[in-house]
Amino acid sequence: MRRTMTAASRRLQASLNQEIIPSPRSLLIATSHSWVCASCTRRVNAIPSRPATTQSSPPLKESLLPQTHYELFPQTLSSGPPPHGPFDIDVRQLRKEFLQLQARAHPDRHQGPAKHRAEGASALINEAYKVLQNPLLRAQYLLSLRGIDVAEDETATVEDPELLMEVLEMREQIEAAEAEEDLVEMRRLNDGRIEGSVGVLEDSFRRDDVGRAKEEAVRLRYWINIKESLDAWEKGKPVILVH
Repeated sequence: MRRTMTAASRRLQASLNQEIIPSPRSLLIATSHSWVCASCTRRVNAIPSRPATTQSSPPLKESLLPQTHYELFPQTLSSGPPPHGPFDIDVRQLRKEFLQLQARAHPDRHQGPAKHRAEGASALINEAYKVLQNPLLRAQYLLSLRGIDVAEDETATVEDPELLMEVLEMREQIEAAEAEEDLVEMRRLNDGRIEGSVGVLEDSFRRDDVGRAKEEAVRLRYWINIKESLDAWEKGKPVILVH
């Protein structure tokens, strides 16, 4: 069954259109981290635990808050997360909608208490885009919605000796490379692995096969680590694959 735009996404969209930004406490869990606005690279401090509110701009009710990152992008992701919507995302369309939302929620467009609320909304939009545009982070996020943490779980591995052997061989080949030209074929092969893994995730989430999706997310993490090692290659530099 195809999901339509929820009350939460309609409320957020209307708020942004009217330049009324919900309270940051209503949108985000306060952390000790700071955030960077994707539009201007301005760093935003962590959200205060008790942000100021006014009678004209009360916090949203919990029932109207966006429940997932997907609800922040109703134009691109109108069907919601899998299994209702596809795992694959039109990243170009997602970025277009992201820039539109950030332009409306940019803190410099607001003053006083509304500025704090804009910082919260901008941070949430920024984080949601960062996660959704990356297949590995997207898969990890979708699994986290099911209570499965493969992003922070260092013990999450794939019981596949052939996979582990393949990863070790790739590491040795990268370390043995003498020039960038030696990496061309390795990059091509690894890009194919990543594409294949994303395809398995698409099928797994469509079938709501969480166990298979978890295993493939761990597998994809290996291929992404190899990609990062290839991108950061320097002659004679040891290759450290974090899985």
